[in-house]
Amino acid sequence: MDERKRVTRAATEVSVATGISRILGFLRDVLLAKIFGASGLTDAFFVAYRVPNLLRELFAEGAVSAGFVPVFTEYLNRHGREEARRLAGVVLAFLLSVLLAICLIGIVFAPSIASLIAPGFVSDGDKFALTIKLIRIMFPFLLFISLAALCMGVLNSLRSFFIPALAPAFFNLAIIASALLLAPEFRIPILAIGIGVTLGGAFQYGVQIMDLLRRDFNLRPVFSFSHPGLRRIILLVLPVVAAIAATQVNVFISNIFATYLPEGSATYLYYGIRLILLPVGIFGVAMSTAILPSMSEQASSGDMDGLRETFSFSLRLVFFLSLPAMAGLIALSYPIVNLLFQRGEFTYEATQGTVYALNLYALGLWAFVGSKVVRTPFYSMQDTRTPLKIALLSVAINILCSVIFLRPLRHGGLALALSIATSVNFIALLILLKRRLGRIDGRRILRSFTKISIASVVMGITGHGILHGEIWRESGMFIEKSFMLAGVIILCIGIYLLLMYLMKGEELMYLMRLRRRSG
Repeated sequence: MDERKRVTRAATEVSVATGISRILGFLRDVLLAKIFGASGLTDAFFVAYRVPNLLRELFAEGAVSAGFVPVFTEYLNRHGREEARRLAGVVLAFLLSVLLAICLIGIVFAPSIASLIAPGFVSDGDKFALTIKLIRIMFPFLLFISLAALCMGVLNSLRSFFIPALAPAFFNLAIIASALLLAPEFRIPILAIGIGVTLGGAFQYGVQIMDLLRRDFNLRPVFSFSHPGLRRIILLVLPVVAAIAATQVNVFISNIFATYLPEGSATYLYYGIRLILLPVGIFGVAMSTAILPSMSEQASSGDMDGLRETFSFSLRLVFFLSLPAMAGLIALSYPIVNLLFQRGEFTYEATQGTVYALNLYALGLWAFVGSKVVRTPFYSMQDTRTPLKIALLSVAINILCSVIFLRPLRHGGLALALSIATSVNFIALLILLKRRLGRIDGRRILRSFTKISIASVVMGITGHGILHGEIWRESGMFIEKSFMLAGVIILCIGIYLLLMYLMKGEELMYLMRLRRRSG
């Protein structure tokens, strides 16, 4: 199969499954916003959730993507299925040993962790105590989600993408069920949501185990920590863990600063970034997940021309999809936040705070998505040190910009700082990749980026001009607003595609040819 077609098909599967999961994630957030609003309770929950979420990034998705998949793919291709199965079992045993110890330490030292991540809460005894309880409840989530990530890496290497990408949907369903069924039974209802987080991680793992069994790939722990493949994975993973830690430090910096801002600030930042993560997940994560096995094969066989072509095509395709999403989020920010969240305890003031964060996060959406793709060639070539160096640079920039913007822009300054840091991260990695590969189709990428930007700006201006007014200050009228927003989004998509067709956008032309051939 043509590599472009293989990547496109895999990315489509991941995008569809991720889209389902993210829609459920938004239903989850809508429900939480309605029940809890933007308050001290939600600030405590979202700050506490950062801890297992950070460790998930360190020991789960990031480590698996960068360290496990390239080595596992090499074993699968060169040594056969049984040796690859043994390697996966060794990694499983290692993860179990390390993560059980980390979970125990996290539960015991939860007060110290809370003091570190939420220093502004220490003076509020009730909020600080609640944060500690939530950290302890959610720490086991780390174990389940890391095992789920290992299953995802195995399935992706076996060219199975849909079920691993759909698995987070079960995490969201667990939280929704907890909010509806468990929360009313608790004196402090937000604690039920913490339980839902841990249960959701277990469900996410169980779904993928079933898929592995259907593929006759029984994953059992093998306690052989001297395995050469494990040593290689660890050597690859350590810089990735450090790089992801550096990236997540940016998020923690925002949270630490937000604890000193007026009540609700941490919640505004959470909901703002959640809206950004929809296109990042559907386009950036989907594409990086789809291309890593392909690039790993190309790198291991020395096919650098194929690797360059895969990268160039993938980056142009994610820009084709994500730049109009960026323009749409900015242009329609008030209608989107109003429709999704403004009900119950979530007031118009909360909508304003969320929109403010959303717009400044959205300025960096192209870089959030692009960074997912531009890191992948380095990982496929088993170079995990270069992304680490650039991630450390982005942390320094984020800290500097946060200090500069915090006072004049409040929580919006923290969102802008992260957008700037991520943009620098993307540009620096792109420059270094060009030096590494010699060429990356830079002119072709820039030409596509320019056309896509023009079409996206025209589309965004049109959408904003049509959809604004006092109706988006008020709560209610969900059905009417839904039809209005959906109609304008469909119109904007039509305008964007028409403009790209008139400008002969290469990515659109390829997708049209692919559809004709598949039809």
